[in-house]
Amino acid sequence: MSTFRIDLFSNLDRCIKWGLVAASLTISVTQAKAEYCVSVGDVLEVAVAGIPELRSRAAVQMDGNISLPLVGALSVAGLPLPQLRAKIGAALASKVFRQRTSDGREMVIVIGADEVTATVVDYRPVYANGDVSKPGEYPYRPFITARQLIALAGGYDIMHARMNNPYLESADLRSEYGSLWTEFAKEQARMWRIKSELGEGAQITPGILTNVPIPRSAISEIIHAETEYLKTKQSDYQQEKAFLQRGVRQGDEEVRVLSEQQKKEEEGFQSDLEELQKTTDLFGKGSLTSPRVTDARRAVLLSSTRRLQTSAQLLQVKKQQEDLTRRLQRLDDQRRLDLLRELQDTSAKLNQLREKLQGVGEKLQYTAMVRSQLVRGAANQTDIIIVRKSENGRERIVATEDTELQPGDAVEITLRYQDGPDLPPRKLTNSSVPSGMARSDVAGDGSLRVGTR
Repeated sequence: MSTFRIDLFSNLDRCIKWGLVAASLTISVTQAKAEYCVSVGDVLEVAVAGIPELRSRAAVQMDGNISLPLVGALSVAGLPLPQLRAKIGAALASKVFRQRTSDGREMVIVIGADEVTATVVDYRPVYANGDVSKPGEYPYRPFITARQLIALAGGYDIMHARMNNPYLESADLRSEYGSLWTEFAKEQARMWRIKSELGEGAQITPGILTNVPIPRSAISEIIHAETEYLKTKQSDYQQEKAFLQRGVRQGDEEVRVLSEQQKKEEEGFQSDLEELQKTTDLFGKGSLTSPRVTDARRAVLLSSTRRLQTSAQLLQVKKQQEDLTRRLQRLDDQRRLDLLRELQDTSAKLNQLREKLQGVGEKLQYTAMVRSQLVRGAANQTDIIIVRKSENGRERIVATEDTELQPGDAVEITLRYQDGPDLPPRKLTNSSVPSGMARSDVAGDGSLRVGTR
């Protein structure tokens, strides 16, 4: 029976001790919670009962001092509020203040320490940074928590430091992606048309663009446009070539006719010249009169003129024929040079479009990942770090949304999300590489390589 009493009293004593320890811990936590030390940037308001003239506000300066009437500079930085009030009260105690009444008399008032009050009216601001809508500086309010500061900063926003609204961004990227594929299809069809003109490719058909992810109607329109353009260019080329060939043939015929005419003119000139010689001889012998000699000379002059005209016309026709022959020879060469230059430009543009398509495709994958994480509710996985200045320097404190802040705290908010999206992005395999895209552009895992060209 005595043993039971001893155990009972020992257990009771143990419970009382633990209760006292818990109470002391609660009191110490409460005291520590209320133990705020004034620091640089706080604004104090000091007042004296019955003397409104001495009510003033003073900011704690960089040197830790405040400036008060009747006292001057007073060091207050680092003091808890109770000590701060006691120090200011002691500094103003026994100070004499001369107050003038409404009737002009002067009253001498001796200030008592218990008549002085000191409060903090403006605390140092707190700062929000990271995945919030409006990071920046916010005024401190007593007992403000990290959750309340995040609410002041506009709430969580995973896209603030990473990108714009993922839904709008995704819509813009999809539009750009579709436009780039359309441009890619046009350049691809243009390349086939150029190769067809050069005699290096097969006929343009819709089958050459089977791997391009655009509507079949758009592909048909692109192929039709390039086919009509090819027909027009070939028709124009053939007409130009036929015109030059016809000109060369006509020139050959003119040269032949003029050559024969020149030969006849030469024979006529020689005949007239011989006739003139005979007429001159007979005139010298007195067998003919002078008019006959004059007619012979006129005939020689006329045949000579016709001969010269025919020779000049023949030279002009030969020159025109040489020009036409040179144009005909240059037509094929110039056409090939133009096609090769156009093929080079088209190839360069196709490479640029590939790079753009790859970049936009990677952006689409990223926005899809972010959207999936937003749907999952990534805001529930939050890291909150409080950077606080203390006697030992700056400290990094791991906190929760319900952690109370202190003036001057900088709160870093980070939303964590997993690496992979709900749905894997579509990969381009070797079988789905668009015509003209090298298979080396596709990596072994089926994704597009970055910077292949």
